[in-house]
Amino acid sequence: MDLSVIIVNYNVRPFLENALNSIRRAVVDLMSEIFVVDNASDDGSVEMVREKFPEVKLIQNKTNLGFSAANNIALKQSSGKFIVLLNPDTIVQEDTFSSLTDFLSQNPKVGLVGCKILNPDGTIQLACRRSFPTPWIALTKVTGLSALFPKTKLFGKYNLTYLDPDKASEVDAISGSFMFLKKEVYEQVGGLDEKYFMYGEDLDWCYRVQKSGWKIYYYPQTQIIHYKGESTRRSNIDDLKMFHDAMHIFVKSHLNHSFLILSILRVGIVMRSWFTNSIRLAKYLIPPIIDWVLFLVALAAGSLLRFDKVVSVPPYAILPVIIVPGLIIILTILFSGGYTKYRYSFFRTAISVIIGFTIISALTFFFKQFAFSRIVVVYATIVSVILLPGWRFLFRSLFNYGNLSKGKIFGRKTLIVGVDRNAQQLLQKLRSSISSRYNIVGLIDTTHKNIGDKVLGVEIVGSSENIAKVIDEYRVSDVIFSAESLSYRDILTVVSKSRNREIHFRMVPNSMEVIIGKTHIDQLDEFPLIEIEYKLHSPLNRFTKRLFDLIGSSIMLILFSPAMKAFKEKIHYNLLPFVFSGRYSLVGSPIDSTFLNGSKDNNDSYIPKPGLTGMYQINRREGMTREEIEKYNLYYAKNYSVLLDIEIILKSIILSNKNKKR
Repeated sequence: MDLSVIIVNYNVRPFLENALNSIRRAVVDLMSEIFVVDNASDDGSVEMVREKFPEVKLIQNKTNLGFSAANNIALKQSSGKFIVLLNPDTIVQEDTFSSLTDFLSQNPKVGLVGCKILNPDGTIQLACRRSFPTPWIALTKVTGLSALFPKTKLFGKYNLTYLDPDKASEVDAISGSFMFLKKEVYEQVGGLDEKYFMYGEDLDWCYRVQKSGWKIYYYPQTQIIHYKGESTRRSNIDDLKMFHDAMHIFVKSHLNHSFLILSILRVGIVMRSWFTNSIRLAKYLIPPIIDWVLFLVALAAGSLLRFDKVVSVPPYAILPVIIVPGLIIILTILFSGGYTKYRYSFFRTAISVIIGFTIISALTFFFKQFAFSRIVVVYATIVSVILLPGWRFLFRSLFNYGNLSKGKIFGRKTLIVGVDRNAQQLLQKLRSSISSRYNIVGLIDTTHKNIGDKVLGVEIVGSSENIAKVIDEYRVSDVIFSAESLSYRDILTVVSKSRNREIHFRMVPNSMEVIIGKTHIDQLDEFPLIEIEYKLHSPLNRFTKRLFDLIGSSIMLILFSPAMKAFKEKIHYNLLPFVFSGRYSLVGSPIDSTFLNGSKDNNDSYIPKPGLTGMYQINRREGMTREEIEKYNLYYAKNYSVLLDIEIILKSIILSNKNKKR
């Protein structure tokens, strides 16, 4: 037996499937065995391995034993001349195992080796090579000097950032996400120390391997991708605490003579905890601070409009006016959930502001000395209703926080790498997925000879050789690889070459069920929308939608201008009076001949009222089936909000303007 591959899995089924697919290709020329040790996952990982990878030796633990103990179970059963410990959230190249097998065979003094490990954005994962924490190295890490001066040998020893990442070098330690070793090293040193539940066991193992006389090497001639931290994201484990505990165990086990290191680590833990808690606190404090500042701006604007000056109250009232009304607005938003569950709710914030100002107005009847001007209060209310929900709208639109496509108004500009059957299937799935965040701008072929051709109506805009140029030209933010379209070596090469660009690289396993990204997994297969509650049916939302139609159509009719006529193909401006009368809506289902002839009202159905624009209208393309149109209606009914209507209208207007320019 040439090689034993060992993977410990905990609730990362899509990543595990992707890893096993890449391993299959990498062991083609090797006699190998593959172990998957499952730490009591409840996400279907075990069933997936049994069904799709029958050759895998599956070991099921009844509880989560941790990384070390689970690996040791498989290590005791392994029979390969070489052993590799591999995280489930990794992808290996076709040549990874054979390259490292050759390297260890040619270097008898080297017992343990790690390869170059890439983050999903193509940057190198610093933990793939590092030093043991001596007092000086620990100090540079804790104080941040290693991050400030990474290229200097004096400060860059923690992650050896001063070394060329493309050259092989002897190191103290490598990452536990990928550890390739000789079987005789394991037999001499023993397994992982089970005192480490998670983190630190790799550093401990490297320390013991080195003390036993073996060399440890970083070998960058082959590479893998590591998504990092996926198991901890799917558990209630405090990974920061686990990391610090692991460092304590390591120091006490191997460097117990060093009081200095222990002291530095303790200081580092306190500083890190303080920093983490500060960030967490800021996350909750920033929204109310922004609201308070904008409230004061609204109050000043009201005073300016009424009295032509920013401050119009006597000196004794300045401080109470600054504190009390603002506090009332903040508390009203807080009690409505505006800083917790509905932190970025546009409509809920607007209602809360109105309620807050109503309370403020009522209080002035009891405190006559502060009843200065009701007109100022009215002006301030109007400005606040614009500003406080407004910044939330901007935040949701700019930072991918919202309902529509789970992203920006237009979705993320995306390339699909591949033109084969799998890539076409992926394209069709993305088109049929209403909640997809991806705006497909083109396809990438493996060669340049087909550039300019179209596949399912989408143009081939480049090849894998010039993908970097295409990314820059189209300002692409996402690249999706179909696992069947390219070799894993080619995929990793593309990722590595694009590391200086802020690109999200995503992978679709052979199952075509999900898209794997750095921080999330998108489902490709949608479930039927049955027995669900449609937000559009809510009496409050019906009232809100009707009110929005009245206000919106009135504004458009009053502010009608020649510029609006440019959008008549997307927004039927001549039908605005029918929106005002209630026959149509600004946003709804398509207006076809049936609706124009006066069909029945659809208020008792999931189908929204006919609209001048809508989900279908902004996503219309040739050959769409009635089922696809109904999916858009279902999605809209289920996810309705005023913000969603605003985003659809904005996209309709901008798309119409783009079409006119063409």
